[in-house]
Parts: sequence; C-alpha cells; structure tokens
Amino acid sequence: MAEPKTKKNKASVSDFISSVENKTRRADAEILLGMMTDITSEPASMWGPSLIGFGSYDYTYASGHSGTWFAVGFSPRKQNLVVYIMSGFDKYERTLTKLGKYRTGKCCLYINKLADIDTDVLKDQISKSYTAMLPAG
Repeated sequence: MAEPKTKKNKASVSDFISSVENKTRRADAEILLGMMTDITSEPASMWGPSLIGFGSYDYTYASGHSGTWFAVGFSPRKQNLVVYIMSGFDKYERTLTKLGKYRTGKCCLYINKLADIDTDVLKDQISKSYTAMLPAG
C-alpha cells in the first residue's frame, strides 16, 4: 500500500498562518486556531503543507487501507476557510440550520469568513465532532 501523502509534520503552524495573504482569512485562521485549541486542549499540528489538525485517530477501511488522521482541523484556503468535521454532518443537520452561510462536502464545512456564521454554533459543532472522533467516542 502507498503511504498517505498528507501526514502530520513539524512545520510551524504560526508560520503557515502568517503566510496567508488574505488579511481576513489570516485573522479568521488565528481565531479558529484559538477556538480549536480551547475545545480540544490539544496542540495544533501541520498535516501536509496546508492543513492544521488537532488530536488524531486511527482508521482502517474495508479495503485494508489504514492510517492516522486529525480529529478536527481547518485550512485557510484561497477561496474559503475549510473546517474539517471528521464525524460528518448526518447527526448535525438541526444544528447546522443555525450556523449561517456555509456549504458542506463529505467532512468539509466551507465558510467564506467567520463573520458569516454563528461562531457559538461552530464551537458546538467542532466540540461534538471532536468528542465523536476520540477512541471512546
């Protein structure tokens, strides 16, 4: 089996955030960094060149492919902020109706800027997802 391309590494989270060109996206990344650190009580780590993750969990697919991934994380991308809700969104549909302006992918919550959403709802979403991804979750 091939090694995963995106793995936890020792790159500097603060250097990465400082390199974000868009001023609003950079400020929002700082807020998300603090929010996720508070929620998880975990240090932030870089995963690959552009993902910031907190905690980790091990997975194994039916194919036998296995690996380790962060429990929650985010990336300040050029187009939007991506918040990784690894537990998915099926259980959270009611909560998400209160979030504000966003769109989702399988485990990705796409937000243009934090001012577009209710950050208390986001904190709740991140907390529930993080708890669900813990080994005892």
